[in-house]
Amino acid sequence: MDVEVRPVRPEEYRRAGDVVVAAYAALPGAHNSGGYATDLADIDRRAKEAEVFVAVDGDDLVGCVTLVPDSTSPWAELLADDEAGIRMLAVDPVCQGRGVGQLLLNACIARAAGLGRAGLSLHSTPWMNAAHRLYERNHFVRLPERDLLIDPEVPLIAFRLDLTGVQSAR
Repeated sequence: MDVEVRPVRPEEYRRAGDVVVAAYAALPGAHNSGGYATDLADIDRRAKEAEVFVAVDGDDLVGCVTLVPDSTSPWAELLADDEAGIRMLAVDPVCQGRGVGQLLLNACIARAAGLGRAGLSLHSTPWMNAAHRLYERNHFVRLPERDLLIDPEVPLIAFRLDLTGVQSAR
C-alpha cells in the first residue's frame, strides 16, 4: 500500500463517513446506538467544526480521523486548554492491520504538535483492543480520571499523549 494522509476533500465526505461507519460497525459493543452512526457519518459537520484527515491509497479512501484542535470545538471531550483531541479514528475493515491507523495517528500527532498543544487526548471503548495497542505503542497513557460514561452500554476510557518536546514533523 502506498497511502497518503491529507485533509479530506468535500467530494470525499460521503465515502469517508461510510468508512467510519463500517469500521465502527465491525466492532463488538453498542457504540452505534442512539444515533451515533449518524454522527460517525457526518464528515461535513466535523470538517467545519474540527479537522478531518483521510488516508488514501491511490483512488481508494481507506481511513479517516478527526482532529479536535482545542477545547473550544464542539467535538472536544474533556480536553484541557492546552490539548488537542482525536475522535473517530477509523480504518476500512478490509484494510486494517496494514499500518493505516498508524499513519492517521502520526498525522494527528504532527498537527497537534504543530499547533503547539502540550498533549493529545482521546477516548476509546473497552473493546477497541487493536486501537489500544496502537496508542500504547505510541506512548499514550491511560487517564482513568477522564473516563466517561455517557451511555451505560458504552463506557469511554481516556488516553493521553504528552507532546512536550515533540516536533511537528513526525
